[in-house]
Parts: sequence; C-alpha cells; structure tokens
Amino acid sequence: MTADDAGSGTAEEREVLDAAAPDGAVRDTGARESAAAEAPGDEGQPDPIALRLEQLILGAERRYTPFQAARSAGVSVELATRFWRAMGFADIGQAKALTEADVLALRRLSGLVEAGLLSEPMAIQVARSTGQTTARLADWQIDSFLEGLTDPQETGMTRTEIAYPLVELLLPELEEFLVYVYRRQLAAATGRVVQAADDVEMVDRRLAVGFADLVSFTRLTRRLEEEELGELVEAFETTAADLVAAHGGRLIKTLGDEVLYAADDAGIAAEIALRLIETLTHDETMPELRVGIAFGTVTTRMGDVFGTTVNLASRLTSIAPKNAVLVDGAFAEELSRTGEAPVSEAEAAEAAAAAEKEGEEPPSYRFALQPMWQRPVRGLGVVEPWLLSRRA
Repeated sequence: MTADDAGSGTAEEREVLDAAAPDGAVRDTGARESAAAEAPGDEGQPDPIALRLEQLILGAERRYTPFQAARSAGVSVELATRFWRAMGFADIGQAKALTEADVLALRRLSGLVEAGLLSEPMAIQVARSTGQTTARLADWQIDSFLEGLTDPQETGMTRTEIAYPLVELLLPELEEFLVYVYRRQLAAATGRVVQAADDVEMVDRRLAVGFADLVSFTRLTRRLEEEELGELVEAFETTAADLVAAHGGRLIKTLGDEVLYAADDAGIAAEIALRLIETLTHDETMPELRVGIAFGTVTTRMGDVFGTTVNLASRLTSIAPKNAVLVDGAFAEELSRTGEAPVSEAEAAEAAAAAEKEGEEPPSYRFALQPMWQRPVRGLGVVEPWLLSRRA
C-alpha cells in the first residue's frame, strides 16, 4: 500500500467514515495478511512477497477503501463498520486494502437482513461468532502447522518465500475440509434443535454440564519450561476433546488447564467424566484431575453455555477431591430416574433381593452415588454434592 493509497479518499469519504467510527477506525477483512504486507521492505515499500501471499489467500487484489467498499455493496458505512468490527478485523483507517470478496460479504449479510431472514442484531452475531471461531482456527494453523513446515531449508530463502508455494498447495484442500466439517457440525446442531420439545428448549435447555480441571496447574506454570507447559496443555486438551466426542458429548471450550463440556444425557456426561479421570490417572506426565457436573436449564449463545447450572458445575469442580467427580443433586436424581445409578446402596440391595426372590435378573447399574456433607457454595447457597464413581 503506497502513501497515496493510505491517504486516499475524498472529503465526503472522510466525513462519513469519521461519523460512522468516532475513533476513525474501520476493520480490514484481511487483517492478519494486511499487517504482514504492510511491513516495509528495504526501500520503505510493502513486502512484495507478503502482498502476493495475501492476494493468493484472499483471491483478489486490493481495490477499495472502506467507504468505497460500503458504497459498492449498497450499505451504509456505519453498518459496514459494525459488520467488520463484529468479525474482529484490524483498523485500517481509509486505506485502500479491501477486495471484491469484502464487498460480496457485505452484500450477503445486508441481503439477509433486507430479505427478513435475519434481523440486524442477529446478522451482527453471525459475523461475530464466525469471526471469533475462524480467527482461532487460523491462529492455530499458522502457529502449529505452517510454522513447522516453513522452516527455511535452503540458505537465502525466507520463511515467506517458502510459505507461498506451500499455501498455494494447501489452501484449496484446507478450504474444502473446513466446509465439510462445518456442514457436519451444522447438521448435528440442527438435529439437536429439531429434537427439542419446544421453541424455549432451543435456547434454554436442560443439559448436563461438566468442568474438568487440572489440579495445581499454577504451580506447574512456574516449574515447567514454556515448551513443556505447552505440550502438557495440548495433550490435555486433545485427550479431553477426543473422549468428549467419542462418548457423545460436546466440547464447549478449553481454557488451558480446564475444559467445559455438555451432554444431553446425564449418563453420557458421567461416563465422560470418569473416562477422563481414568485416562489421565494412567498418564504419568499429567497432574491430578477433578471434575464437577451439574444438571439443569442452560442458556446457549454463540456456541457457549451460561446460567446457574454452569456456575454450579464450576463451583463443584473447585471443591472436588483429586481424581474424583462431584455432581449436584439434580444430576444424581437424573441418573437415578434413568436407571443409571441407584438412589442408595440400600435401595440397590433391596431391588437385587426382590429380583432374586422372583427369579429375575437384578437391576444393572453403571454408576454409584455417595452423598457428601452439605456445604455453602459461594453465590449459590448450600448444596449437597454427590461423589460419582463406577459401580463395581
């Protein structure tokens, strides 16, 4: 981008942009690539290889200022700015750094609003959720994937020079794979919504929510080298993600030393929790783990979960013993209601004796529940947690 480009724009453009964005900022859909391309070369000009790489990824050349892109898309600069900010793109002022793809994206979002398919706030949410998700994916792929593959192999070649042919080969494959996974996830999410009992349940649903937390993680951060700590966190997140998916749960998010997952069925949530404990216990490189699970109404927004049930699961995790699972009373009741666990060992013994007397098979339970002492939990009053274990 030349100095002339950076200062391009009529007085009308500058006036509209300043009114739409008081800080004079509009977001660039090529934020990361543009930042790289803006790095000046030996003569103070943009790095030509970085510009070629940006053009390869975006599939088009820079043509528009934010004002020009909004005008070409037929939307106000104010709305365009809201969309770009929601997607999390970097400030570019009035630089000529946008492409035909940016214009098309604005047309599509505004078209959905004009057609009545989405409200404007919902379109903003779509932009924000998509931006946040793909930003994390892009960061991971660059940091963990391309970085390792683009280590200079030949003297005199820069990482950027090596990256270009690699991106050229990988981009179509990664793009196709991304679309495939998205469609698969969308089909699964749609199926869950269709099975909901009513419209309220689509947003406020009864779910089992579990937190799994590594014990003494803060001390580990002071003792381990950065690379070792990164490997430990990656191993924990990978193990947790695989177990949650394999047993029918949904990984909501990872927080380094903690993972949050949800399941429609209490038995699934219980199985995941115990599998996590059993798997990590046999890994000498891993610290102890504790898990807390609660069952109840949960509000879902942008792929995350909120509400008292989530807060209770978090509190139970903080008071759980090492390598143990604590659940709340509602979760214990749900396991009993579905026949996954007896209300008490006395009830299990009575049921077994009655079945034996009738010459029938005794009830088979997967889990055992042991009531623990009632205790106050910050912000939630007094709760009676139950210790969850496998039934021998």
